[in-house]
Amino acid sequence: MTQQSESTTSTTNASSTTTSTTTASMPTTAATTVSSTTTRGTADPESGTPLLPPLAPPRPLGEPRRWPRSFAGRLTTPLPGLKAFARFAREGSVRPGADGLADVPLLPYEPGPLPRADARTLAVSWAGHASWVVRIGGLTVLTDPVWSRRILGTPARVTPVGVDWDALPRVDAVVISHNHYDHLDAPTLARLPRDTPVFVPAGLGRWFRRRRFDRVTELDWWEAAELHGVRFDFVPAHHWSKRTLTDTCRSLWGGWVLTAPGGRRLYFAGDTGYGHWFSLIGRRHPGIDVALLPIGAYDPRWWLSDVHCDPEEAVRAFQDLGARHMAPMHWATFVLSAEPVLEPLRRVRTAWRAAGLPRENLWDLPIGGSRVLD
Repeated sequence: MTQQSESTTSTTNASSTTTSTTTASMPTTAATTVSSTTTRGTADPESGTPLLPPLAPPRPLGEPRRWPRSFAGRLTTPLPGLKAFARFAREGSVRPGADGLADVPLLPYEPGPLPRADARTLAVSWAGHASWVVRIGGLTVLTDPVWSRRILGTPARVTPVGVDWDALPRVDAVVISHNHYDHLDAPTLARLPRDTPVFVPAGLGRWFRRRRFDRVTELDWWEAAELHGVRFDFVPAHHWSKRTLTDTCRSLWGGWVLTAPGGRRLYFAGDTGYGHWFSLIGRRHPGIDVALLPIGAYDPRWWLSDVHCDPEEAVRAFQDLGARHMAPMHWATFVLSAEPVLEPLRRVRTAWRAAGLPRENLWDLPIGGSRVLD
C-alpha cells in the first residue's frame, strides 16, 4: 500500500530489458513507447500529436522468458522512505473510525445470476474488489480472482463474494495485475484447473509454475498475446509490487486491455494511481467499451495518492482513456484505508455529474451485479 513513480525510466523500451530464451531479440515495435517515438520526431502533420508505434504482434502463449532481477526502474514515484514511515507511524490512520464503518450494512450487495453471453457479447459481473467475471469474444475471463473471505494482513471482507464459485462457467483465462495479496490470492487460484491459461506480468510466471500451472504467459508493458481470437494486451500502471520481505519490484505491475475479434474492447486497470499512462493507453487502444477502474483505498492522500486513484481521479482517468462506460471497483470489499466505506461511491457519482457525463454510462454496480453490451 505504498507509493510509486513518474520517472523517465518508466518509458524504457521493454525490449531492452527482456530477452526470450528462444529468440535472440524482440521486434523494437513490440514495446516501443511514446517517448522513443517522439524523439524520432514522428507526428501527425496536421495536429502535431506524436504518432504511436503499431501494437505489438502477439507473442507465443507460454513462451519461456528471462527477465531483469528488478523492475524498480519502472516506478513512477519513489517508494516511501524512513521519513514517510515515521509520519505514518505517528499519524497511524489506516482504517476509518466508528462513524466511517457505520455504513457497512449499506454497502451495495445484490448477487444475481450471471448473464447469458455469446461471442458477440461483452458482459461484466463484479465479484468484489478487483475480481470480475468478464465475458468477451466467447471467453470467460477472471480478473485478479479473490474469492477468499480473508487475505494476509487485511481484515476479513465486509461484503460476501458476489458470484458463487460453483456458478461460474468454465474459466477460459485469468489475468493478474500484480502480486499484492488482495489481487493475487493463492487459495482462490488453487481452485482452478492447472491447465487454465493465465496471463501475468513479467517476472510473476515462476510463482504460478511452482503451483503447477502449465499455461502461463508473462508479458512486459505494451506486449500482447492471443487466446482463441481474443487479444490480451498488458499495459502500464502507476503502482508497484511486493509479496514478501525480499521481492520488492521483482515482478512487474499493470493493467489489461482485452479485445474481441469483433472489436469489443475492455480495459481492466488493476491497481493504480492517476497519471500519464491513461491517455497513452487510450490512444494506443482507442474505442474502449468498458473501463474497470479503481475508486477506493485512497485515504490518507499523502500516503496513497501515487498508487491508488481517488474517485475524482478515476473519472479523469476514464476521460483520458476515451472509454464509453466506466465500472468502479476496488472498494466495498476489504477495508484497506481510512476513508468512510460509502464515501467512494458518493464521490464518484458527484465527480461524474460535475464532468457532465451521461449517467447511464456510469456502471456503479453492486457487488454481484452485472451489465451487458450486446
